[in-house]
Amino acid sequence: MGTEGADFRVIAGRYRLEARIGRGGMGVVWRASDELLGRRVAVKEILADDALPDDDTRRRQDRTFREARAVAQLRHPHIIVVHDVVEQDERPYLVMELVEGGSLADRIARYGPVDAAEAARIGVALLSAVRTAHEAGVLHRDIKPANVLIESGTGRVVLTDFGIAQVAGATTLTETGSFVGSPEYTAPERMSGVRTGPESDLWSLGALLCTALSGESPFRRDSIGGILHAVVAAEIRPPAEAEPLLPVVRGLLERDPDRRLGAADAEEMLRTYLETGRTPDAPGAAATSGGARGHRTGGGRTARPGAGSRTGQRTGSRPASRTAGMAAPYSPTRPDVPRSPAAPAPSAGPPPRTATRGVLIAAVLVAALAGAGVSAALLLHGDDAGGGGSPGGTTTSPATGTGGGGTGTRPPSPSPSPTASPGPTRTDSRTAPSGYRTARDPAGFSLAVPQDFTRSPQGERVFYLSPGGTFRLGIRAGAAPPGGPRAAMERSAADGPRTNPGYHDGRVTRAAHAGHPAALWEFSWDGFSAAEGPRHTYDLCWEESGRVYDVWVSAPVGKVREAREYFDVALDTFSVTAS
Repeated sequence: MGTEGADFRVIAGRYRLEARIGRGGMGVVWRASDELLGRRVAVKEILADDALPDDDTRRRQDRTFREARAVAQLRHPHIIVVHDVVEQDERPYLVMELVEGGSLADRIARYGPVDAAEAARIGVALLSAVRTAHEAGVLHRDIKPANVLIESGTGRVVLTDFGIAQVAGATTLTETGSFVGSPEYTAPERMSGVRTGPESDLWSLGALLCTALSGESPFRRDSIGGILHAVVAAEIRPPAEAEPLLPVVRGLLERDPDRRLGAADAEEMLRTYLETGRTPDAPGAAATSGGARGHRTGGGRTARPGAGSRTGQRTGSRPASRTAGMAAPYSPTRPDVPRSPAAPAPSAGPPPRTATRGVLIAAVLVAALAGAGVSAALLLHGDDAGGGGSPGGTTTSPATGTGGGGTGTRPPSPSPSPTASPGPTRTDSRTAPSGYRTARDPAGFSLAVPQDFTRSPQGERVFYLSPGGTFRLGIRAGAAPPGGPRAAMERSAADGPRTNPGYHDGRVTRAAHAGHPAALWEFSWDGFSAAEGPRHTYDLCWEESGRVYDVWVSAPVGKVREAREYFDVALDTFSVTAS
């Protein structure tokens, strides 16, 4: 992931922020220096939610400190080390160890799926980590490839981003009643709001193993409704690549949390595969008839006769011979398709509990799409958006002294139909995160934009608009302005009250983008009409190879978290191409 947005702030008198290196649940992660101890660290800035009242914001920050301190007590080689929790300008910051290396998601996107032996190695590390967390009463609640780091050189697996973790006996970090997590990796019992326990993290690990082996979650669909149905009700189809580890995968993807494979059992089974090339049956899997099921507490191992929904099949497959680096590229999204003949057949088990499943589906849909206070777009992208907001309406040339967020002109009209052509762009989904497409724009650049955004050029500016124009992502390339990006942005900010109605809280800071000098302009404004309402803008302008590039996003203040994700992804994937 690229770097941008360094502003060289010093937090708590000792942590100097140098460059943004990523984003995670509710925050932005910075590479930083601990000037007191002379070491490199990672600092996670918990971004404010402007839609929350001040009292709720303070309560949320208090919970952040309380839960971060609990996570800081965890000591495990495969759990990120939290060094410090500080506050500055009424905003929390978590200071963590700096792990040099990309995420598992980055690795899969770049090199393709891993083989069974590597997946088992990763699984063993993560299962050991979650056992330690669960024994301390900490649930992660957002285990997915993007939250697993692979350290360069050593290959160490590190579980990170406990940003939405829940501590036993405490209110959750996010507001009560809101859905948090990434739907493709979220257990069905959490989807419905019925319960959250250690078992839910184990379901997420099962989905993660499938993604590592095949390139995508088995619950990936083209719509939020499709994802919810896949998690709650549809036939679970582990990918063919999961066959060597099938007893573990099926055991972790048991919908009934009381019958789900325990962490200790799963870890032992994966260790056996690494030692022998064979995955043993899950405990109790040989008994397929009815009978009392043993109850499991924590991550321990107890007999559970009659685990009917698992195959219990012993596989004799040896680890695959290919390496991650040689794997073919893959497409991170695909529509619902019939099960391939090569895929393992569904196991025989007790008939589905139709009434219970129907109630669960209804509860999930109602909670996720109506009462949870989370939009479908946010569910699709998970809760790992950075927070923040994004740039204003339209842009004029930095060469004339204005940046992306501020002009008095109206935004371009969105396409009349979601099915309208996005314009003359080519897409390559292999380089875009899940839920995005890579747009190779004829204006001479490429970047990742959400799947449903449509292209709308306006003179020298190019917009990618969400349906209805709620989110506006703008890009402009031009000649280098006098004084560089910082001077151009400061001129734009000075003109902000004229170009953006109700302009306030504007700030221009020195920044960097992929090693190039840049400036970040952030501000709020009243929108172009009362119907549109207040908006927030992030606008980054940088100079590269004698030209200036300007990227901004504008969004309603109540949707700043989604907008910050779109902004971050656009910048992280932006590249100059031949026009």
